[in-house]
Amino acid sequence: MAATFEDPVVEDPALELKFCIAALPAMLLLALLFHFLTPGVQRIALGMPVHELGHAVSAWFTGFWAIPTLWKTIIPEERSFIAPVLLAGALGWMIVAAWRAEKTYLVVLGVVLLVVQAVGTFALREDKAVAIYTFGGDGIGMVLATLLMASFFFGKRSQLYKGSLRWGFLAIGAAAFVDMFATWTTALYDPYAIPIGEIEGVGLSDAARLLGEHLWEQRALVRRFVTVGVLCLIALALVYAWGVRLAWKKAREI
Repeated sequence: MAATFEDPVVEDPALELKFCIAALPAMLLLALLFHFLTPGVQRIALGMPVHELGHAVSAWFTGFWAIPTLWKTIIPEERSFIAPVLLAGALGWMIVAAWRAEKTYLVVLGVVLLVVQAVGTFALREDKAVAIYTFGGDGIGMVLATLLMASFFFGKRSQLYKGSLRWGFLAIGAAAFVDMFATWTTALYDPYAIPIGEIEGVGLSDAARLLGEHLWEQRALVRRFVTVGVLCLIALALVYAWGVRLAWKKAREI
């Protein structure tokens, strides 16, 4: 059903335009300030949950069962049969539901994710898959944080908007992204900033495993994380521009 004056997509289009313009930049600046003042708190409270979810998502798409916790993602040493079946089933359900709802973009997204899963599960050797889900902590973590921030501009008819979930997702995403991205941008000019070492109760850090077990070169390691972060910022800027433009058009219709 098309939006009308009696059935507005947002309650106050003029206020929504202001939110769309200011919310994302302001939240990123606050997250950056938070990082400089209390980086440890930011990492523990907001960065680590997204980081561990990054490990888990990477593992699921490469054929491993994974259970994320606040400090560690539990991943078996060998690939699982059940995990790929469950993920493929969930993606298949998403595609069918999107098709019935005539949401073509979700159908395309579901198909793309199925292809990614097939490549990650069947085309990658197990040792390469382990390297990918190890990298995925901060690598895919930054992608997930970006998606959380981008969600601010979507779902105006859903609980994202009506229940104000988008504000929480925006705050969590901004804090998590800044926490992870700042680590690797600092490492560009300060090699001692690379988190190499052993974490109590967890084991070797992700960077230590990628360098020691998977023989990644140090500069390549840093460059890959930074590249992911930059691409995330570019994608976020495009979504921001689209969201502001759409809000501006709605505000002009008043």
